[in-house]
Amino acid sequence: MAVTNEHAAEPTRRDFIYIATGAVGAVGVAGAAWPFISQMNPDKATIAAGVPVEVDLTPIPEGQSVKIFWRGKPIFIRHRTKAEIAAAEDVKLTDLKDPQADADRVKKDQAQWLVVVGICTHLGCIPLVNEGSYHGWFCPCHGSVYDTSGRIRQGPAPLNLEVPPYNFESPTKIMIGAESNAQA
Repeated sequence: MAVTNEHAAEPTRRDFIYIATGAVGAVGVAGAAWPFISQMNPDKATIAAGVPVEVDLTPIPEGQSVKIFWRGKPIFIRHRTKAEIAAAEDVKLTDLKDPQADADRVKKDQAQWLVVVGICTHLGCIPLVNEGSYHGWFCPCHGSVYDTSGRIRQGPAPLNLEVPPYNFESPTKIMIGAESNAQA
């Protein structure tokens, strides 16, 4: 009968090799998986796109519109004339496909400034400014016509242009993407 000095509880060189191979394999799998998991997080540009945007209204002359981008969407800011405001306020709600008063689409005491998301509510096209029979926006893709309050007046679009959350920081600056209840 042969007698050995090895006991089953004592580690052998083979046990060390198995453990070392397993550890290296686990580190390799984790190292390979990290980039795949990391790429699922939004990048810095995407995160930054969701933050509020401050806009200086000073350079926008009366009767003109500007387009900026917020969260990857075009935002139209229109400095409306007194005639445009009066025409928008005089529209009967029964004449509108998506009834909404002009006063509900602008901030109190700031009716000269209209802020809307510049995406047609029909198929997502970007309408042309100062066009159409109501001198608001016209979507040439399928003929939707919006008035100077961004309300749908003609064409296949089912809804008015969306009003994004915004508030006035001062009489000449707005913050798009942040709305305070006091300014609403």
